[in-house]
Amino acid sequence: MQPLYYAGTLIVGLLIGTFLADRNLFQIKTGTEENPNKLVSLIDFIEDNYVDSVDKRKLIDDAIGSILKNLDPHSYYLTPEELAKATEELDGGFEGIGVEFIILRDSLMVVKTVEGGPSEKAGVMAGDRIVKVEGESISGEDLDGDKAQKLLKGKRGSKVNISVFRPGNKETVDLTITRGNIPLESVPAAFMVDDSTGYVKVERFARTTYEEFMNAMNELDKQGCKKVILDLRGNGGGLMDQATGMVEEFLTEDKLIVYTTGAHSDREVITSSKEGDFKDKEIIVLIDQGSASASEIVAGALQDWDRSITVGRRSFGKGLVQREIELADNSALRLTIARYHTPTGRCIQKPYGDSIDYSDDFHERIVSGELLSADSVSFPDSLKYTTPGGRIVYGGGGIMPDVFVPIDTTYLSSGLLADLAYAGIIRQFTFDYTDAHRRDLKKYKDGDVFVKEFIVTDAMISQLVKVAEKEKIEVKPAALKKINAELKMRIKAQIARSMFDDTTMYKVLLTRDNDYKKALEVAAGEEKKVAETPKKASKK
Repeated sequence: MQPLYYAGTLIVGLLIGTFLADRNLFQIKTGTEENPNKLVSLIDFIEDNYVDSVDKRKLIDDAIGSILKNLDPHSYYLTPEELAKATEELDGGFEGIGVEFIILRDSLMVVKTVEGGPSEKAGVMAGDRIVKVEGESISGEDLDGDKAQKLLKGKRGSKVNISVFRPGNKETVDLTITRGNIPLESVPAAFMVDDSTGYVKVERFARTTYEEFMNAMNELDKQGCKKVILDLRGNGGGLMDQATGMVEEFLTEDKLIVYTTGAHSDREVITSSKEGDFKDKEIIVLIDQGSASASEIVAGALQDWDRSITVGRRSFGKGLVQREIELADNSALRLTIARYHTPTGRCIQKPYGDSIDYSDDFHERIVSGELLSADSVSFPDSLKYTTPGGRIVYGGGGIMPDVFVPIDTTYLSSGLLADLAYAGIIRQFTFDYTDAHRRDLKKYKDGDVFVKEFIVTDAMISQLVKVAEKEKIEVKPAALKKINAELKMRIKAQIARSMFDDTTMYKVLLTRDNDYKKALEVAAGEEKKVAETPKKASKK
């Protein structure tokens, strides 16, 4: 297979080169006179003469991916299907019927409907089983999430006929749904913690993020918000303009937010263009090892201008800028063209190369002790920078928080918790429990009452254990005892989301969140001296 692989790699290298000069890349012309690079001839030769049959498109796709992978960790190729999914997430919405579902016991179960969405308007209810689409049964072993999405998604305005089985009814119910635009919220939770402190969770930076963020902040402002906890943990980034727009609202006019540099691209500088609406609010930014790219632009800019106290663990360190190049077959290349720098000049990108296992970063941080102790992170003096307020910050990849919080070791030491989560046991049990107790759960008049009063009992945990054992997951009493509190919290959070909304879910999740608790201490003024203390440096 090696000759075939190398030939394919050569072909795609030429194709990429051709594309950069001519965007008609995959509109391949036949005949050598119209194709001076003779690419089609070479591809056809392989297809016609290789010892086995080959998939020409797959050959090209695989080779493109291989070439880009060897450039840097963030240059990559997207197939048409992958591009469509990525675009959907960045666009902040998709076209479909507006249900969240789970595949359970070879059936499609509706977990919840989008409020005001097409399914809710048509009469679909949480707990319904969708058993037919356009008169054809969709239950069975071959049913999976991808198949279900293909059946239910479609162009806005188009109609789809479904049949649902509703527990308590003898007959199925036939419904016609007119598909619509379904928003994908990137700011799923925003609420007041106390009389002066607000909390805002930003999951990613999509086209609607700035608008969602402003709506959330304006609502908190009406409620007396003077300080805000901005939670960027696990936020892998997205669109830079959404991130810089958010930063601008916390700065005064003409402040540098981020700049980029690259060997073949002009230096691009982005500064604030106005007095931010929230320039007087105190900010606590939560980051962790999953905060990347646009999240690091936000955290870095606010830290560099002494506008925030950053809490958590060192961010991921993704500071490479990609340009997306869409190809004629609706696939795309994302090619790295520059690097991000914070206002003080720090490069956000962490090191990469042949000697670094870039894909195993989390494991390396565990081994080094970085996730457990700030003292395990050292920086050379050459990467020392000083903010206008005199604070010392460091480059070298990622944003180091002002206030370090060790990771919860429950996530690191419990194989049982991971087994239950990855096998879908927690979600399966939670759906079944909610489905069976939906009437009782409706007695909680709102999410806040639910958070305060609902208790996950030991009996519920015993029921979950039975579900796990049926799925051949061994549950030892000692291991269960260790994760008992965490498990109860996760069950309660999922019930909260099914019965109420994401905000209620986050209110539950935050009850056992050490990063969040530390952020509250910072908001109360208990950690400001720590935040102003220069970090340890190692001379190299």
